[in-house]
Amino acid sequence: MAVQVLPMSDNHDMYGLVDAAIKVIENSGLKYKVTPFETVIEGSYDDVMALVEKVQEACFISGAQKLLCNLKIQSDHTGYVTIEDKMAKYE
Repeated sequence: MAVQVLPMSDNHDMYGLVDAAIKVIENSGLKYKVTPFETVIEGSYDDVMALVEKVQEACFISGAQKLLCNLKIQSDHTGYVTIEDKMAKYE
């Protein structure tokens, strides 16, 4: 899954709110990779969707008044799609 969180606040810096979201992802125990526009996360559907909820909560707790949360999910009926599957030829 890729998640892009766009928090909005009149009183807080957007990047600080995004940092709070990334901290939740770091502490999740799931494999992830931060990129300039989104963070890619590996895990089961239930695990990553639960994490998305926690990420949104972290933004609101940190001062976001509103947020947009864009998700991209790739599924494979034979197993997980890994970050390496998608990136190996480019690294």
